[in-house]
Amino acid sequence: MSNKPLNIGEEARVQMPMKTVASLIVIVAMGVWGYFGIVEKLNQHSTRLELMEKDLTENTDFRIKWPRGQLGSLPADSEQFMMIEDLYKTTDKLNAHIESMALNKVNIEFLRKQMDKVLVDIEKLKDQNREMKYTNGSSH
Repeated sequence: MSNKPLNIGEEARVQMPMKTVASLIVIVAMGVWGYFGIVEKLNQHSTRLELMEKDLTENTDFRIKWPRGQLGSLPADSEQFMMIEDLYKTTDKLNAHIESMALNKVNIEFLRKQMDKVLVDIEKLKDQNREMKYTNGSSH
């Protein structure tokens, strides 16, 4: 081997077998592919963590605000409240009707007593009329 100085420059020539060049290209390509694969996985995990943190924050807000009624109500709850309100109105109407029927019962009882008294008075008048008719108006 000769001890020639190594000249490196733009004009320098390197002789290498094609098999070595191809293997170097494959190794570099695999290294680049592996590096970007790792970076992609890190980005995916970072994005997933950010989404999970956001969901956790929203869940905490929901868990605190929902029982307090600060987030509104479900449509089913609103429908149930409307149905309950309608039931209250119907119940009030039925109670008013029952109370009016109770007043009618009192009035019927009063009128029945009055009718019984009238019937008794009519019978007395009939008896007096018969008595007058049989005695012909003269008293003995």
